[in-house]
Amino acid sequence: MSFADHWLLPDGMDEVLPPQARQIESLRRKLLDHFHSWGYELVLPPKVEFLESLLTGAGHDLDLQTFKVTDQLSGRMMGVSADVTPQVARMDAHSMRMEGVARFCYSTEVVRTRPDNLLGSRSPIQLGAELFGHAGADSDLEILCLMTESLLAAGAKNLCLDLGHVSIYRSLLAEAGLNEPQQEKLFDILQHKRLGELDQLLGGIKSPAAQLLQRLAHLNGGIEVLDQADQELATAPEVVKEALAELRELATALTDLYPEVDLYLDLSELRGYHYHTGLVFAAYVPHLGQALAKGGRYDEIGGVFGRARPATGFSTDLKVLAALQQPQAATGLIAAPVECQRDPQGRQLLKELRSSGKRIVMALQGSELPAEASAQIEYHQGRWQVKAG
Repeated sequence: MSFADHWLLPDGMDEVLPPQARQIESLRRKLLDHFHSWGYELVLPPKVEFLESLLTGAGHDLDLQTFKVTDQLSGRMMGVSADVTPQVARMDAHSMRMEGVARFCYSTEVVRTRPDNLLGSRSPIQLGAELFGHAGADSDLEILCLMTESLLAAGAKNLCLDLGHVSIYRSLLAEAGLNEPQQEKLFDILQHKRLGELDQLLGGIKSPAAQLLQRLAHLNGGIEVLDQADQELATAPEVVKEALAELRELATALTDLYPEVDLYLDLSELRGYHYHTGLVFAAYVPHLGQALAKGGRYDEIGGVFGRARPATGFSTDLKVLAALQQPQAATGLIAAPVECQRDPQGRQLLKELRSSGKRIVMALQGSELPAEASAQIEYHQGRWQVKAG
């Protein structure tokens, strides 16, 4: 190992330096205050939990993303948090046990064995909000609105919301008569949008649901695609029709509330299929090769902790979100000699300046002043005063 290797960071693990660190922290405070104004209570989940608690009900994908360690006190396996949502679900079910609707928000760094995508980080700062205790379009719309307004407040431009509903695919698949290998093949085709392979897979299957699955793969576009879906999926089970009606209600409301935001509906969207139970959504902006935020409904996850509850929520990576903003101009420093803080009147001046938001740096003896220092405190006519230049 060369000397240089001692300070290299692992792939996907990134550090944040000034001034970006300050920009991220400023945005974190702004968005958490925004969540608070909507009635969401801040929670701080632990970085490490026992593995069975961390992964129960969370799906195979999260298991692969989780670093695993042995607890030296108990000998049990523990996991480093790779996704906060299951932890908040445990807190709602086991720690809080609130009656009725509960709203929580969070912001914490998570660590993953692998990134979500080629552009993703293995140490994102996950910020999000979760709503428990209500099933239906009203709570889904609240979460969608909270996410949209948070992204707009963070500086997202030309925002596009991608909506889907996994119960449509799940309902048709249950009646299509596909064996397990065929189901896995279909999932892979739809997930990677290799629609040219659909006819080869489903062409020889005569069930009506298999034919509807073929149509489903091509139902994507603007809100008008729901009219097409009503016609082409007219013979589908009632669950499908209810999901289409819910998507129409949400899409109509979002169009009215945020006319500046584009909507895209993909009825074969399988993001989080093994985890989500209904609505799924993601937010995109141009020239960013990954989702800016994503979420959906994940009912009953708390059942494994003894309290099944409907739930919906979203999350984003604060590092990615902060990168959308214009770099903040550095706030000028005021240099103060060490003697200033030793004098009562000087100490009072330093206190007043810092309380008003000014940044004061002490001019330590023998050291050079920072280049960004735009003013100095000097002793003049018997008083300590700020002098520009």
